[in-house]
Amino acid sequence: MLVSVIIPNWNGLAHLPVCLASLKSQTHPDFEIIVADNASSDGSREWLAREHAGVRLIALDKNYGFAAACNAGLRQGRGEILALLNNDAEAGPGWLAGIVAAFARHPEAGLVASKMLLFDRRDTLHSAGDEYRRDGTPANRGVWQKDGPDYAQERFVFSACGGAAAYRRAMLDAVGLFDEDFFYSCEDTDLAWRAQLAGWRCVYAPGAVVYHKLSATGGGVTASYYDGRNFIYLLVKDVPVGVWRKHWQEIAAAQLRIFGKALSAAIRGGGAARARLCGQLAGLLAIPRLLRKRQEVHAARRASDDYLESLLARA
Repeated sequence: MLVSVIIPNWNGLAHLPVCLASLKSQTHPDFEIIVADNASSDGSREWLAREHAGVRLIALDKNYGFAAACNAGLRQGRGEILALLNNDAEAGPGWLAGIVAAFARHPEAGLVASKMLLFDRRDTLHSAGDEYRRDGTPANRGVWQKDGPDYAQERFVFSACGGAAAYRRAMLDAVGLFDEDFFYSCEDTDLAWRAQLAGWRCVYAPGAVVYHKLSATGGGVTASYYDGRNFIYLLVKDVPVGVWRKHWQEIAAAQLRIFGKALSAAIRGGGAARARLCGQLAGLLAIPRLLRKRQEVHAARRASDDYLESLLARA
């Protein structure tokens, strides 16, 4: 089965050699590699042309963000499975084989989540599938925990971290690609909400291992702004009325907690904290537009309130 591996890139030349070398060692032989480049200025394109002529390069004319770069690659991928891999990640030899096997075992799955371990601490988890909490905040399952028996079993989870996620083409055809308005952060959670609402499932595949250089190509002020904004995007666009009715107090408390912590840090001069506050404000201002998107998302809903409630993790 052909797998299309899409690597979004923006000035990631320092990371690409390790990433691409790891793909050459895959035990699953049938795959293609697509690099969607957000107008890098560090020589990434020239290096790819010189060293990896077999890689398909999508040369975007400016930095359109993570979501748009992924979409550009997803649109051009020829595989029945389309996998995303961060440019600052190293795939274990069995990564693609683990993904393909998980999809074969679970025809109801539209998403497969990899086991993501820290690049420099390979016994420590970054994500064993992603969670969405009852208080309206996303989280990496198992983050900072030591890898062990609890994370060795295949199981259904809420979402797949976009740094090493795989999608069934039929699912993407049904629910659409990433929402590019998210730009950076939470676009993978939004896609998971749309998939879960439409009746698809996400399975965590412990044999699909990736080692990730955490925040090597992002973070700081940028991540703080988009996290602040996009947490609200998810709440307005995706979270069902039944979840809101049951957990609105937890949701409100979480947003107030985020606001209070950011305000306190901003007063002390924290740039990332100020960005978080600006992000929350931008999220609130976008509510009318998000409500229009919500109508389209929930028109395709097939999943019950009870099922969706069962997916939510305790805060």
